[in-house]
Amino acid sequence: MEPRLSTSVLVSALMRRAESDGGFAMVLAKGDATAGSVIVILTEKGRKQRILERILQTDGGYLWQQTITQAAENEVEFERFLTRRRKIDPDLWLIELDVASAERFAAEMNFSD
Repeated sequence: MEPRLSTSVLVSALMRRAESDGGFAMVLAKGDATAGSVIVILTEKGRKQRILERILQTDGGYLWQQTITQAAENEVEFERFLTRRRKIDPDLWLIELDVASAERFAAEMNFSD
């Protein structure tokens, strides 16, 4: 079995990467430090662009996948979605990253994990 990166280390790395690119990072909700799931809200200039979740694949690796699309534009629906997810999974981390290019950042997340 291959050792896995703890969730708290992964979150710290994502936040540092966003900040090193001139962006801003914030933890909206902390989950389990060792094995919590992660949702990343990517924004550009304060506007939500993408909502990604780290999904375990059948081969044991992880892939970042877009979770929802419409809720990113609808604040009420977005809050409902996050509330439901946190109720189902209290170990869930919610991270917001405000970066210059959300599309580029999202694409690069799958290559660096």
